[in-house]
Order: sequence, then C-alpha cells, then structure tokens
Amino acid sequence: MYSSIKQICDELINSFDAIPEQRKSLLLKISKYIQSKKEANLPISLVYVCTHNSRRSHLGQVWAAVAASYYGIDNVKTYSGGTEATAFNINAINALKRMGFVIESDDKETNPVYTVLFGVNESTKCFSKVYNSEANPKEHFAAIMTCSDAEENCPFIPGVELRIGTTYDDPKAFDNTPLQDAKYEERSRQIAQETLFVFSNIQ
Repeated sequence: MYSSIKQICDELINSFDAIPEQRKSLLLKISKYIQSKKEANLPISLVYVCTHNSRRSHLGQVWAAVAASYYGIDNVKTYSGGTEATAFNINAINALKRMGFVIESDDKETNPVYTVLFGVNESTKCFSKVYNSEANPKEHFAAIMTCSDAEENCPFIPGVELRIGTTYDDPKAFDNTPLQDAKYEERSRQIAQETLFVFSNIQ
C-alpha cells in the first residue's frame, strides 16, 4: 500500500470514537456479514450503490478495497453501481488523487474506465454503471446504499444477501464553490473512516 494512503488509514483508525454509537451499530451489520463469509471461506462481495454512481458509491468501493487490504482480509471484491449510469465525477477523482491514489484512465470520451491504484499491484476499477450491470455480481453480495435516493429508488435488488443503508451527504452540493475540494475530501475521509471501522471488527 502506498505510504500516503497507509498514513491516512493509520490516522483514521484512531478516530473511531468520533463515529456515533447508532452509526456504529449499523456498520457492525456489514462487519457481521463479512465475518460470516470469511468464516465460511466464501468470496466477500460488496456493492456500493448511489443514484448516479459518480461520487459516494465510488468512494465506498475504493475505500472498502483499501480497508480490506489494510487489515489483511483476503477474498474481498468491491463494486459500485447506481440507478442510472453517468460517469465517475472528476471532483471525486481529484479528491482521491490528493490523498495519494494513482488513477489511470482508458481515455474514453464518455464514462471512462478508471484504474484506481492504492499500492503496487493493488487497485480497483471504477466506472459508472447501473447496480445490476454485468460487471457486478448477480448473487451472494451485500448492497450498501450510500445515498437516500438510491435507497428509495431501488426497492428490490435481486440476489442480494444483505441490503443496508449507510447514507452520506452529497459533496455535489458544493460543486463550483470555494468549499468544493474541502467537502469532497471530508466525505472521502468519512467513508474511509467508516469502511476501516467495518473491517477492524473482522477476526
């Protein structure tokens, strides 16, 4: 893992006390799901879902992959999707770059595929897609809803074993304002903190 990203993780694991207890109870349901899969020696598939699959769901996908690596939990695959496809938002991409990620694009004009690297031979692929895209698992997965719109507009997700809403405020509200970069990094760090908390509870 790149040293800059490991340093962020080292800092965030010391801030778990800042997560409200009610929120921790919700996050621990994801931990329990992952633990059960690990104990059964089964693949662990996590799909982060938001309406446009452009910001929060990608941050969830990326940071869950990092958290799994940080805690040495094998057999974890992270994905994202939306109720519609758009593109991985440039402000979210830039927030990750500022935090030390190396992000490569296939340079397609619309909806490029990005390889998000967080270490040597450690990466996840990000592009916008609907939650039931061929690129995502069709069964035996957890769906983690990162926005309230997706929670409301996805009344049924076929093949899901755990569906849970861990909604986050949308940094899009600060696009093209002086607070834009700070708010994207704030949201990225919150999602990082909570995914690290989830994986910290895996034995």
